[in-house]
Amino acid sequence: MKNFEEKACLCALNRVFGFEPKSALAVISHLGCASALFTLNEKELEELLGPYSKYRHQIRRSAVYEAAAELESLEKSGIQFIGWGEDGYPPLLAECQDPPIGLYIRSSTPASQLWTPDKSIAIVGTRDISPYGKDWCRKTVEGLAATREKPLIVSGLALGTDICAHKAAVENGLPTIGVMATGPDSVYPYRHLAFAEQMCHTPGCALVTDYPPGTPPLQVHFLRRNRIIAGLSDATVLIESKLKGGGMMTARLAFSYDRDVFALPGRADDIRSQGCNYLIGNKIAEPVISVESLIKNIGLKYTGRNRKDDDMDNLTAVYGGRLQGDSLKEMAGILSAIRRKRGIAVEDLCGETGLSYSRLSSLVSMLEADGFITIDLLRRCSISRRSM
Repeated sequence: MKNFEEKACLCALNRVFGFEPKSALAVISHLGCASALFTLNEKELEELLGPYSKYRHQIRRSAVYEAAAELESLEKSGIQFIGWGEDGYPPLLAECQDPPIGLYIRSSTPASQLWTPDKSIAIVGTRDISPYGKDWCRKTVEGLAATREKPLIVSGLALGTDICAHKAAVENGLPTIGVMATGPDSVYPYRHLAFAEQMCHTPGCALVTDYPPGTPPLQVHFLRRNRIIAGLSDATVLIESKLKGGGMMTARLAFSYDRDVFALPGRADDIRSQGCNYLIGNKIAEPVISVESLIKNIGLKYTGRNRKDDDMDNLTAVYGGRLQGDSLKEMAGILSAIRRKRGIAVEDLCGETGLSYSRLSSLVSMLEADGFITIDLLRRCSISRRSM
């Protein structure tokens, strides 16, 4: 009960001090715990926060009761709230000077298991991504997936670079975190809702925000979101950006946290590369001259093996003596299609793989029987843990 009360107090403080977490953390450090703040009387609050503090009148017991009710409601919705200092709070984020007081997390994976990869890499950039940027974004994620460490990919679920990075991560079997500028009960932009739901149900993936339920995607909220992206990551890779933009903010924040920053150089006259070129020219970011050099500079071990290689190895181990190479490749293609579109219907896999329905049905039945995929009552397909 005491732990729940402390969590409720942290949740309440997150609503009060959300834009100034350092103030809340200083108070918690001074008092020893968040719940102690809500036991102070008016005079003690005035002495602690100052007579003109805008927060003084928001520190009230009713705020804790409201937060407790919110936590109970979140639990029913499958949303976790992890307060600063609690088990499951991201250790890298806790190292920053301004970590959020709490995080709302939507995931099928317990919060404490989301931060287990050896490295986490933020991949960010412009919403108006070019074919050059999109190609490099995908190649970068594919290269990271071909490392021994299999890092966590962090981005902001936005249009352009962000969603490209998230989708490439899921397709290549990497865990990915989408940091949102809204409450945990909504997704922005709305067109990414289906994929966001897929992320929530993919092991190792999650949607994360420090904004409480009901928070809309206002412009002022994105800077606060960007600091979490930078804080969650060992390194930040800027794919493309104008001189001003969210990706540039994230890269600068990462630099201020003493994290590694990399940027993809581009043409001097390309407005979408001006931000990257500026960071490189001012020695804020190291240039990305190849995927292999980026991986080495981040401190990962490149093996050259990707998710497709792993799928072929697993399939060969099970079917190698019974099926020919073309059948194994077709099965690997089916697994890849299901990763791209979790919950896809068996019938729709024909269009994704180019296989006839009779051929597809035969291979899908084998994959299900041998534990590579699961199919629900509505004939929707998902990757099983055997193939993760």
